[in-house]
Amino acid sequence: MTSYATFRDRAAVHEEAVDGLGTVRIVPVDAEADLDVLHPWVTAERARFWGMGGFSREQVLETYRHLGSLDTHHAFLAVLDGEPAALFQTYEPEADRVSECYEVEPGDIGVHLLIGPPPEGTGRSGHSTALLTAFTTYVLRVLDRPRVVVEPDIRNEKAITRLLRQGFVLGPPIVLPEIDLPEVHLPEKKARLAFLTRVDAVT
Repeated sequence: MTSYATFRDRAAVHEEAVDGLGTVRIVPVDAEADLDVLHPWVTAERARFWGMGGFSREQVLETYRHLGSLDTHHAFLAVLDGEPAALFQTYEPEADRVSECYEVEPGDIGVHLLIGPPPEGTGRSGHSTALLTAFTTYVLRVLDRPRVVVEPDIRNEKAITRLLRQGFVLGPPIVLPEIDLPEVHLPEKKARLAFLTRVDAVT
């Protein structure tokens, strides 16, 4: 099992205190060290829109090893008071299939977010909003990007509602094309574009 000490000791790319919740630290994913967290999260029924349902541990490991080898895509864990709370991925839209579906603007950055299960089976009020705020602060302020683009599955109404509360503006529905390469396979995906600028961000 993963020792949570590894998250406390890992250097963070961003850290912020959240009133009523604790301290959120964003740390780079270590595919091998974090596999005991990543595999059950991404293959759970609650994560069905993540697209990795049915993946074996080895497939999840290879996916995040591959992600870690890229300069254009990065994976992070949000750690809340020492415990993993969410999986967060960033990508350069021009190096991603989403670039076939909208006109990429200079400085755009794409993100994917998977909130982990509530600690010990209990929810925390404002938990998801606080994590999303930490991520948007990181990409918009720390990385100094002018705009975030997301493309949640069009059926994922819960995620879309959360994004709207955060200040995202909906774009058109799109169909992300299938990618079938030796190192990665992504099925076709019906999604909904949404955008968040520094001006519109809820912080």
